Amino acid sequence: MNYIQQAYKGLHEGWRYLVGTIIIIIFVVAGQIPFTVAAIVEANNQGLNLFELDESTMMGVLESNLNLALMLLSFAVGLVGIFAVNKWLHKMTITQLTTARKKIDWKRFWVIFFAWGILSSGLVLVDYFMSPENYVWNFELKNFLILSVIAIALVPLQTSCEEYLFRGYLMQGLGVLTKTKWFPLIVTSVVFGMLHIANPEVEKLGYVIMIYYIGTGFFLGIITLMDEGMELALGFHAANNLFTALLVTADWTAFQTYSILKDTSDPTEAALVDIVVPVFVIFPILLFILSKMYGWTNWKDKLFGKVTEPPKEDYKIIE
Repeated sequence: MNYIQQAYKGLHEGWRYLVGTIIIIIFVVAGQIPFTVAAIVEANNQGLNLFELDESTMMGVLESNLNLALMLLSFAVGLVGIFAVNKWLHKMTITQLTTARKKIDWKRFWVIFFAWGILSSGLVLVDYFMSPENYVWNFELKNFLILSVIAIALVPLQTSCEEYLFRGYLMQGLGVLTKTKWFPLIVTSVVFGMLHIANPEVEKLGYVIMIYYIGTGFFLGIITLMDEGMELALGFHAANNLFTALLVTADWTAFQTYSILKDTSDPTEAALVDIVVPVFVIFPILLFILSKMYGWTNWKDKLFGKVTEPPKEDYKIIE
């Protein structure tokens, strides 16, 4: 059985995915309550009207580490919601939601986690040494240590929430409902990208940055379908956000942190390069390398083939 077919091992009627999605959204919204309450209280203490502030200003009302912790909390609650819906509404295991393998391959997760973490951090450091005038030293030991604890504990939960929702729950659900692979790949990638439209980066760089967000969604969706599991997507996304949160921040990014460096350059000057190079150069190279590492073949069927209901004897739950 391929990855999307795992959904056949559980209850997979269309109404379940509709109800499940609503329940997950409720969990995410509930998880946002602590941040909203804390921001309203602090804004009131500062004599500000939170509802009149723009996105980037609102994100700066709370102390940076507290802001990050409360912001990530909603994703942690959302992840609980996804697992609850998967278990109680669909009668599936986390393994079946994660991979077509008999058990989750954590080696895959860690390989791409460290590979992308080192590579992405290396690119930032190269830029730092080539253009030091674009950065300021932002390191404060106490605040950085607190940031590290928060980031290491919560960022993987944030990225896992997004991956389990888009590359997991919705990928499988749309796949079994439409009997296609291309439809869930396109829909989950576009919706994933569009959900970032409220990020401060969009206001600063313009809608052209949506190419990066949607392109990243396609990259993560492709490696999930080609590898018959989410392990690589989980590892890549976790590394991307965690290493960024610890290494570099900027006044115009969604993650305002006590990172080691702060980028003070004008992002509009390098925006096109920073968008085009990852999506159209780095991601294709990574796909090529991963395909050689894991022996990916039959790309046409895995990305555009039909999803068929497997034989009944294959429905037996494997753990």
